[in-house]
Amino acid sequence: MSVAALALNLGLTLVAVVVVMALTMAYALRKQEQSIVDTIWGLGFVVIAIVSFFLSAAYGDTRQRVVALALTAIWGLRLGGYIYARNRGKGEDPRYAALLKRNQGKLVPYVVRTIYFPQGAIMWVVSLPVQVAMYVAKPIPAVLWAGVVVWAVGFAFEAIGDAQLARFKRDPANAGRLMDRGLWAWTRHPNYFGDSVVWTGLFLLACSHWLGLVTVFAPALMTYMLVAKSGKALLERRMSRSRGPEYADYLARTSGFLPRPPKARTV
Repeated sequence: MSVAALALNLGLTLVAVVVVMALTMAYALRKQEQSIVDTIWGLGFVVIAIVSFFLSAAYGDTRQRVVALALTAIWGLRLGGYIYARNRGKGEDPRYAALLKRNQGKLVPYVVRTIYFPQGAIMWVVSLPVQVAMYVAKPIPAVLWAGVVVWAVGFAFEAIGDAQLARFKRDPANAGRLMDRGLWAWTRHPNYFGDSVVWTGLFLLACSHWLGLVTVFAPALMTYMLVAKSGKALLERRMSRSRGPEYADYLARTSGFLPRPPKARTV
């Protein structure tokens, strides 16, 4: 592995993230809808993977590079498309609306500090296994395919969970009801669990080289954010306030993250 070439790659992908976040912020400010950044989240990883794919052409194994690019692109494009379709025409997300209410100064520095810089930084850090994987010259086949299998399990959980929720919401008979069927009966967050597993799989792609092992903090950071910060914790606080006893029962009988068979209803 060429450490110098990888270092250049890291610098250029950092520039790419800054550009993606700056363009997203400019568009979001013009539209007065900061939740647009959620659509761009997955697409930003695709940009990083594309930049890394071309920069690594003379250094990494071709099959490994194609797999890393394909898996990242499939995940990012599906996620971006799903969020765009889900949010289209609904205005500002309540999370961002609540955040913007706390602004006591100029808007641009505030959104940079609270939205675009943190999300851009996390995006770049979480993407490090993909960047390293592109520069692995001699991947270990068993490690490569283990990464693909783990990624596929996570992608299935995320995509199927999102599809089940979207179908549930489209049915007028479910208006006002809580989704607790399918994968949502086994975990309260199949999409977040799937996301975590996807990035564990992408991390494994980099593990044919010792530098890849060092990037274990990347999927750990993604999982931490999904569980304790912007994902599960934030959503469940809001749902507990709005749903009351019905949601409390769901919390009691359904796993918070790792899938397991649901417990019997208590009400």
